[in-house]
Amino acid sequence: MRARQHGFAYLTILFIVAIMAGGLAVVGQVWHTSALREREAELLHVGNEYRKAIERYYLEKGLSPKQSQQYPKNLTDLIKDPREGETVRHLRRLYPDPITGGTEWGLVKAPDGGIAGVYSLSDDSPLKIAGFSLRDAALEGKTKYSDWQFGYSPALAAAAKPAPKPAASK
Repeated sequence: MRARQHGFAYLTILFIVAIMAGGLAVVGQVWHTSALREREAELLHVGNEYRKAIERYYLEKGLSPKQSQQYPKNLTDLIKDPREGETVRHLRRLYPDPITGGTEWGLVKAPDGGIAGVYSLSDDSPLKIAGFSLRDAALEGKTKYSDWQFGYSPALAAAAKPAPKPAASK
């Protein structure tokens, strides 16, 4: 009778270990999804920081009128604007890509040969494909992180601004 009790205890321990392993697998999956959502949120933040910096660079007047309305030639121009006599920083530092972890970004070329925007070099599929804010509405339905492009275009910026309200007549 004692031999049967040892077998029962052994099976009970195996059952408990199997339940714990399943629970750890679920926790690991939840953790992975949570970490990926955080990296996506960071990509949206960093991408929009680059977008705003490129916009400021484009709209900033340089030392001469010919220097205004041009895109940066490289990303380091956003840290220290070479067109200015004094130090003008459109970004404090160059941000790494939160998805790949690397410092290299894909570059969206502007008509003048400069940089109009950045995008991640990752071909992974994002978790978020809908529910973006208005400024990121163009990212809806994109199936790869490399499709998430953060760029500035004067034509799109003008179209996105709300129309002035007509004056009320009395």
